[in-house]
Amino acid sequence: MTSRAWAVGTLVVLLVVLAVFAAVSIPWHRPPAPRADQIAALGSLPADKVERARQFRSELRPGSYGAMAIGLLVALVLGLTPLGAWLVTQAGRPFGGNWVAQAVLGGLVVVLVGEIVTLPFAAWRHVIVVRYGISTQSWGPWTVDLLKSFAVGAVIGAVALLGFYTITHFAPRWWWAFGAAGAAALVVLLSFVLPVLVEPVFNKFTPMADGSLRVALLELAERDGVPVRDVLVADASRRTRAVNAYVSGLGPTRRIVVYDTMLTEATPDEVVSVVAHELGHAKDNDVLIGTVLGAFGAAVAVIALFLLGSWGGLLRLAGIDSIGAPGGIGLVLAVVTVAGLLAGPAQSFVSRRIEVRADAHALALTGDPATFEAMQRRLGTVNLADPDPPAWEYVISASHPSTVERMAAARAYARGER
Repeated sequence: MTSRAWAVGTLVVLLVVLAVFAAVSIPWHRPPAPRADQIAALGSLPADKVERARQFRSELRPGSYGAMAIGLLVALVLGLTPLGAWLVTQAGRPFGGNWVAQAVLGGLVVVLVGEIVTLPFAAWRHVIVVRYGISTQSWGPWTVDLLKSFAVGAVIGAVALLGFYTITHFAPRWWWAFGAAGAAALVVLLSFVLPVLVEPVFNKFTPMADGSLRVALLELAERDGVPVRDVLVADASRRTRAVNAYVSGLGPTRRIVVYDTMLTEATPDEVVSVVAHELGHAKDNDVLIGTVLGAFGAAVAVIALFLLGSWGGLLRLAGIDSIGAPGGIGLVLAVVTVAGLLAGPAQSFVSRRIEVRADAHALALTGDPATFEAMQRRLGTVNLADPDPPAWEYVISASHPSTVERMAAARAYARGER
């Protein structure tokens, strides 16, 4: 049995396992959020704030979709022409064309080209969020955060590139098997280390001061049966006025994190409502589910790349002999970019279902739909979210239910509808 045949068989098995796991782990039932209640909720919001939020979102769209389009174009040019392979070769030339230098430096150069080309769109977005009062950063701190993001991405990318091309170099026929296992392991590892190692790069976290709110949050977690290590406050106000809270980490690294902006903008009961939602994610193992789905997806992607690498037409366009060689980095980037765009709506759908379940958990845990609705109103207003976005945009990219959906769900819950 050939390596390719084994790869095809393994891919089929992984896709079946992935489909079964998704079928049993993703919450397909959706608690009611009647459209009539959504319309009523929209009418209860201040008209001027709704208009401001919609104007804000409309000004962001050209930059967001422009960056997406340019990023796709750059990926296709680098992957479907010899340019990507040429960049990789040039990056490795000072080191005698060493394959390690080509893999790591060449890969980072290819990715950096895309980042630089789309940088003006990121700057455009910053101008808009500052104008609307969402961002509190001047250009200096914004640039520092951008460089931090590049640095973190470069470190993770270098490790992934070195690991991947080491496998392809020493196991040219069976790299799909070792690469799939390695990609899945990397996804799992990052789920544990990112909250501990990366989050502190961008925010300072301090224990929440002793008081009634800290006690209430710890008691809420205990009542919910979700062990947490600590309750922390993130200094989000140094970059934004947006409000948020989340439960971060897995197992011994799990902690409740509250933005300092939320402590000034929201009431204590509203903070409890948001944390109850986040505890729902922990209670239902949503991070673990996402990690497993991501690990399966990464393994499937590596095997699919191996099989795609036998398509001579693509290799000729890219000017390479093998997709498993460092010169194929541009082609890999193009395939991953296209696959990511095509999978986006499905990922958004799954995310919305998971968020709806967490909302239902918060309502059941607190038994306070009025506060839940008030908190959703505040989140939408402060964060300038379009309370009822266009259907096309909602389907393509909305990772959460809309503000009016969440308010409607609270009203349905208050009537006893489940």
